Amino acid sequence: MQGRTYKQSQSQRGVAMVEFAIALPLLLLLLLGIAEFGRMLYHYNNLLQANRDAVRYLAGQAWNGNLGRVEITAVLEARTKNLAVYGVPTPQSRAVVPGLTTADVQVSTVGTEHVQVRISYLFQPVIGNGLPALIGNAIPLNFPLVATTVMRGL
Repeated sequence: MQGRTYKQSQSQRGVAMVEFAIALPLLLLLLLGIAEFGRMLYHYNNLLQANRDAVRYLAGQAWNGNLGRVEITAVLEARTKNLAVYGVPTPQSRAVVPGLTTADVQVSTVGTEHVQVRISYLFQPVIGNGLPALIGNAIPLNFPLVATTVMRGL
């Protein structure tokens, strides 16, 4: 028995290259989307950790034993905001999450025994703020990330 040899016809040459050229942009877009989603989750995790640290610090410092309730002074509020943004109670040059400022942090009381820290952050992808639309306005890519924690005064 002789093996048959398959002879490729002239019309099939280069088809794989054309298919790859068509599929490559879609695969790269999918890869970029997965990377941006991972980056967003990384920023959100950092925000949650910074929020927990800040509310824990605030809960330990805000309790007034003489009055039997929590009190937030201006100095304590500033230190809590700095802790949420920079990771330490004093201002530093580098924020925990790029673009986060003390204006994005709200410190408040909930009732007489609880404190709350809320961080609102607008995530901006690397590729830009929006996708151009064929019809109408551009599609915004900015995504709000919000971390809120309430804790009883210690």
